Amino acid sequence: MPEQTGILLRPLTEEGRTVAISGVGVAAPSLLLPVASINESWGRKGGRGQLAVCRSDEDTLTLAVAAAMRALHAGELSPERVGGLWWGTTRSPFAEGPAWSYVAAMLRLDSDCDGSILSGSPHSGIEALLAAVDAMKSGRVDNALVVTSDALIPALGSTHETACGSGAAAWLLSREGPAQLISTASSWEPVLDRYRGSTEVETRDAYDGRLFRDEIFLPIVSRTALALGAPTDTRWSTADPDGRLGSLAAKELSDDPPVSLGTRRQLGDTASAAAMLGASAALDEPGPLAIIGYGGGRATSILIEVDQPVAGAGRVEECLDKGQPATYTQVLRARGQLKPSGESVEMAVPPGSAMFVRDEREVLGLLGARCVECNTVNLPPSVHPSCPGCGGTKFDIQRLPTTGVVQTYVINQTMPAPFEAPLPLVVVDLSDGSRVQLQGADDGSDLAVGSEVELVPRRYTIERGVPVYGWKVRTLGDSQ
Repeated sequence: MPEQTGILLRPLTEEGRTVAISGVGVAAPSLLLPVASINESWGRKGGRGQLAVCRSDEDTLTLAVAAAMRALHAGELSPERVGGLWWGTTRSPFAEGPAWSYVAAMLRLDSDCDGSILSGSPHSGIEALLAAVDAMKSGRVDNALVVTSDALIPALGSTHETACGSGAAAWLLSREGPAQLISTASSWEPVLDRYRGSTEVETRDAYDGRLFRDEIFLPIVSRTALALGAPTDTRWSTADPDGRLGSLAAKELSDDPPVSLGTRRQLGDTASAAAMLGASAALDEPGPLAIIGYGGGRATSILIEVDQPVAGAGRVEECLDKGQPATYTQVLRARGQLKPSGESVEMAVPPGSAMFVRDEREVLGLLGARCVECNTVNLPPSVHPSCPGCGGTKFDIQRLPTTGVVQTYVINQTMPAPFEAPLPLVVVDLSDGSRVQLQGADDGSDLAVGSEVELVPRRYTIERGVPVYGWKVRTLGDSQ
C-alpha cells in the first residue's frame, strides 16, 4: 500500500466515543431486467448481467423502510429506542416534503427521533453515515439508524440504461458492536459527470465516458482511498457506476476484486447505496474493510475493523437473491416512462386534505383501534369514529403486527389507470387476532386461504404529483 496522500485523515473513534455497527439489513426491488433485453430493444447485440428495478409500487422510500426494518430486527433494537434516523438517497420521493417523516412513521420511531435526509448526489449515502457518526460522537444520540437507498431512472437509449439498478442498505450504529468505524478521508473536484436537472426525471450520462474514467472518477477515488493508509489485507467496497470502474479502482488498492462486485452484478449501479450495500455481506467476516462512496465530484473512504460477524450480514445474499424476471416493456411501465393513454381515476380526496393529514400517521404506522366492547379492530382509527362491529365509541389504539394468514381474497382482473391489474384485495387475520383488508403486493397467483403472509411497505399511487404510501400483503418467502 502506497504512503498516504496528504488528504486529511479524520478519526471516527475517539476515547470514550466509539461508533460500531451492530446490525445490518438490505433490500432489493422485485424486478430483474436482463441487460441483453435492453440492448435488443434498441437494435444492439449482446449484453451481460441484470439490473434490479422497482415495480410501480416500489421506490427509494419503500426500499429504505424494508432495509431498516431488517437492520433493527438483526440488531435486536426496538423502534422506540432508536436515537436518530439518517437517510441518504439521490431520489427522495418528494423534491420538498415529508419523505423522512414517512420513513420514520412506517418504522414506528418516536416522534422526537433525531436525524435528517440527505440527497443531491450518489454521495448522499456516505454523507448520511458520517452525519450519524457525528451525532453519536457529539453525544446527541447513543445509537443511530443509517439507511441509504436508490432507484435510478436512466435516459432511454443511453449507456447508463444498461447499468443503473436499485437497492438499499441499513446499518444500525451503537456505542459497542462487532465492527468499529475507524477513520475517514474525503476529496473533491468541481466537475460535472452524471447529473439530473431540477426539472428532469431521468439521470443523464456523463458527456465523455473516457474523460470521466481517466480524469475524474479514478483519480478522485484512488487518492481518497489511499489516504486511509489501510492494511494490505483490507477488503474494499467501491462505487461502480458502469460495472468496470469499481474493479479498476480496486486494482490500485488490492490484488483481490472488490467485495462489492457480486452485489453490483446482482443489482446494477445502486448509486448512493452502492458502497454500504456492497460491504454489507462482507461484515460477516472478521478483518479490515473499507468503503468508498462517489458522486458529483466527491469521494469519501471509510475504514472499518470487523472483529466478529455483524448480525444480519449473513442474510444479505438471501435477501437480495429473490427478484422476478421482467421484460423491458414491464420496466418502462413501472418507471413511468411508458404510460397508457386515455382516462385515469383519481381519488376523491386530495392527499393534502384533512382526512389524509389526520390518518396518515395511523396508516403509515399501522395503528389500529380495538373496540373495548367487542374486540373489533378499525384501521385507520380516525376514519371510523364508531365500531363497525357493535357501534361502540371506546377504543384502545394499538400497533398492529405485520404477519398473519389469509382469511379470504379476490383478484381484480381489470383496473383503470393508474392502478394495474391483476390487483388482489386480501383479508388477513393478523397474529394478534385482528383482521384487516389490504391490497396484495403481487399478482395474487400464489395466494391461498390459510397462506402465511406479511405486510410490506408499498406505494399505492401518485395522486396529483404526491406519492401515497401504505402496506400491502405478500406471501412469506416472496421477493424483497
